[in-house]
Amino acid sequence: MTAIVTPDICDAHPDVEVLDPIFVNVGGREAFAGPVRTVKCFEDNSRVKEAVAEPGDGAVLVVDAGGSLRCAMLGDMLAEQAASNGWAGVVMYGCVRDIDVLAETDLGVQALATHPRKSEKRGEGQRDIAVSFGGVTITPGQWLYADNNGIVIANEALS
Repeated sequence: MTAIVTPDICDAHPDVEVLDPIFVNVGGREAFAGPVRTVKCFEDNSRVKEAVAEPGDGAVLVVDAGGSLRCAMLGDMLAEQAASNGWAGVVMYGCVRDIDVLAETDLGVQALATHPRKSEKRGEGQRDIAVSFGGVTITPGQWLYADNNGIVIANEALS
C-alpha cells in the first residue's frame, strides 16, 4: 500500500476494525502504518520510555494509558527518540505534551488530548499484551493504519 487512506482501506477490506473517533492526530506524520506493539500502563510512562528506546523497525506503539486525562505519557524527548529508533507512530489512549515539537517530529502520533503535566516513573506497566479501548481489542502483531480520518486495525498487512 503506497498511500494510507483509511476510508479506502475500509471500503476494500470491510472486515477491518475501526477505533472509535476519539483520537486527535498531533504528530509530524499525518498518516502512518505498521505492525502493532503494545504497552499497558496508567499514569506511569516507564514502559513507554523502554519501548521507544528499542528499535521500532517500522512498528506502531499502541499505548493503553487507561484513558487518563491527568498527565502526559509521551512528550518531545520520547517522541524524538521513537522517531530516531525507527518507530512509525504512537497511538496513545491518554495524553501527550510538547505538542508544537510533536507536530515537527517525523513520527505519527494520535492521542486523546494534550496535557502539560508529566507522568510518574514507578516502573509499572506491561508490554506486548492485548489491549482494549476505543471499541476494539488490539493484539501485538496486528497492523494499524492511521490518518486524519481515523484508525483501523487489520489482522495482517494489507496490500
